[in-house]
Amino acid sequence: MHHATLASVRLITDDVDRLTAFYERVTGTAAQRPSPDFAELRTDRGTLAIGSTRTVQLFGPGSAAPAANRTAIVEFLVDDVDALFAGLGDTVETVTPPTTMPWGNRSLLVRDPDGTLVNLFTPVSPEARERSGTERSGME
Repeated sequence: MHHATLASVRLITDDVDRLTAFYERVTGTAAQRPSPDFAELRTDRGTLAIGSTRTVQLFGPGSAAPAANRTAIVEFLVDDVDALFAGLGDTVETVTPPTTMPWGNRSLLVRDPDGTLVNLFTPVSPEARERSGTERSGME
């Protein structure tokens, strides 16, 4: 049986600085910038990578295009989605304000500067807290 570990999700953009600043603001995490064309936001549970369209040539010309995604949702577990929403104000495009979902998460849906859907969520039901591991980590 083959075993794979998710290393990161990478977003391709024409403006690495703008997209990195957005994700730094919503996550409270400082990005590592090994080059002007690449950034990584490392969290306890995963890494979001941001690459310039100039890096696409390394993977294969035309293999990725910025601001073309309408199938994926980038999700971040946050301490308090309502407080985050209040702090962001109208600095981001809100798709859905904080709403409690049927599976027990309180979710805020926004779009990043390139239009990618971003779900910022806090587990609020006991079942959702258990699934997310927030009861064990003390995150609430």
